[in-house]
Amino acid sequence: MKRSIILNNTEIQHKIKRIAFQIYENNVNQKEIIIAGIATNGFLFAKKLKTTIEEISSIKAIVCEVNIDKVNPLKEVTTSLSESDYKNKSLILVDDVLSSGTTLMYAVKHFLNVPLKQFQTAVLVNRNHKKYPIKADFKGISLSTSLQEHITVEYKGDSIIAYLN
Repeated sequence: MKRSIILNNTEIQHKIKRIAFQIYENNVNQKEIIIAGIATNGFLFAKKLKTTIEEISSIKAIVCEVNIDKVNPLKEVTTSLSESDYKNKSLILVDDVLSSGTTLMYAVKHFLNVPLKQFQTAVLVNRNHKKYPIKADFKGISLSTSLQEHITVEYKGDSIIAYLN
């Protein structure tokens, strides 16, 4: 199977910085925000965003890991923070790739149980054909791909590369 690089590490670092600035601009009046990353790659992406947001602003970013069974998303969604930790705060739900929207949709459903100041989504790669009407508020890149193509984001140490398979 042929893999084509769609974003190299340098490009991804630029995308992370741009998304971090957008999140900052949308949360400029907040002292603290929650960045909830969907395990595993979404959580790694969330940690990168946290670091960058804290470098460019005075906002304290708290990272939360969201665990969802991607094969059976109806199973209970769990988070590394309790509901009281993100209640009445600005929350950004993060994943590496938005494909069909299924994972984000069920993760969003989990956070609807708690009143939030603001709820937004961020993805590194947004595929333009979704099963559910969910959008990314912040995205690194949008691609129109065929249904047979797959996007993989690989983390190797500090390096990140996105491939189209």
